[in-house]
Order: sequence, then structure tokens, then C-alpha cells
Amino acid sequence: MSYEIAEAELLRRGVKLEEIAEIVFSLQKVYYSDLTLEQCLDSVKAVLQKREVQYTLFTGIALDELADQHLLPEPLQTIMEADEPLYGVDETMALGITSVFGMIGLTSFGYLDKVKPEVIGRLNQKGDKIHVFLDDLVAGLAAAASARIAHKSKHATTYY
Repeated sequence: MSYEIAEAELLRRGVKLEEIAEIVFSLQKVYYSDLTLEQCLDSVKAVLQKREVQYTLFTGIALDELADQHLLPEPLQTIMEADEPLYGVDETMALGITSVFGMIGLTSFGYLDKVKPEVIGRLNQKGDKIHVFLDDLVAGLAAAASARIAHKSKHATTYY
């Protein structure tokens, strides 16, 4: 049941699993010429099946929404509104997702957090909603799903 709630929460905040799968595909296509977008989507769904991933996602989205509604205590409300670069709690939570799949997930997250491709970049831009946590959690999901593909490959040691 929590999987369906997690997917619905992502969608409610403007994130489709297919968008995350596209990022996974872009990370792994150079290593696996026969990789499909469907395999990447399956990997995203598998990561999202993990309860600890769901709980992290629920917590981050709740904090973003509380900040949207100006319900956080100070100075946290101001920190969230400014998306202070030294805050780091958002990245720490996302690293919890990536750690399930080891160093490949961690390094992929670092890359995604720096480059902010596609949906991650859209979420990171200041707009009418605060996504301090969600942009990093989506990057964490993509990094973990990417690492999952690498770990499942019979050629994983060749590339990593």
C-alpha cells in the first residue's frame, strides 16, 4: 500500500516515475547498449518498493509542504524558503536512499545533485512551491535505480 501512496505523492508534487526513469537511462545507457527505458522504470519502481525509501520520501515531501504553508518554526522556515546551500539535511536524507546500493549510488547522486538534469532541475528552481527536499529525493531515487541496474548486470565489474 505504501508504494501506491509514494507514487501518488510524487505525482501530486509534479514528478512522474517515467521522468526519473529517463534520468536513470541517461546515466546507464553508455554502459549497457541494450538497456531500455522500461528496464529503467522497473528499477525506479523496485527502489520505490523499499519501505525506508518510502518513509524518507514521505518525510521530505511533508517538510516541503509545511514550508509551502509557512508552518515551520523559525529559523527553519527562512532556511527552507531560501534553500540555503549549507543546510544539507535534504542531501543527507537523499543519501540514505542511495546508500542501499553502495558507492555507485553515492557517486551518481553527487553527479545528479551537481548537474540537476531534467525534472531535478525543474524542481530545484524557485517557483510557487518549495522543493528543498524533493529535488534531492528524486535525484536519490534516480541514483539508486541506476546503481541497482549496475549491480544486477553480469558486466558490472567491467564498468565499476
